[in-house]
Amino acid sequence: MKLIISIFFLSVFSLGFSIPKKTKKQIDKEILSVFGIESFTKEELYFDEEINKSLLLEFGKENFYRISDDENQIGYFYYGNAWSKVDTFDYLVIFDNELIIKKIKILAYREDYGGEIGSKRWLKQFNDLSKEDTVVYGKDIKAISGATISARSMTIAINELLQSIAILQNKNQL
Repeated sequence: MKLIISIFFLSVFSLGFSIPKKTKKQIDKEILSVFGIESFTKEELYFDEEINKSLLLEFGKENFYRISDDENQIGYFYYGNAWSKVDTFDYLVIFDNELIIKKIKILAYREDYGGEIGSKRWLKQFNDLSKEDTVVYGKDIKAISGATISARSMTIAINELLQSIAILQNKNQL
């Protein structure tokens, strides 16, 4: 009986790190909108535990990919999760080949309030940021009334993502 319970929890735990099928379709749609290509491959990138310990965000577990068309690498994407007031939300960051942000999309927002962070106009503030950039909520990134926690959380997540990218590049991992 303990074995069955252990297997159940292990399978539920491991499923928690996989990208849901519906979300994968959303990601493909966003990649198409950014790069304008229908045929592409996504290669999951892995980094060893030692490198992951040096990053501000964990990379692996189906969250960081290289995107290629038939012949060339065209970019990357990161699938992340950040806190809102009492729950989390899922987001997608698409980078070009130089790891400059081309698009951010909120894929799943699980709160009744604060969903304004999914606005294309608000998210465009992050476009064209790279590893050299750090943004400040309320200064570089406009505040959103009613979405303060989510908007701050998104700003922090993007800063941590860009800093982690810088670390990976400095360690010649990208």
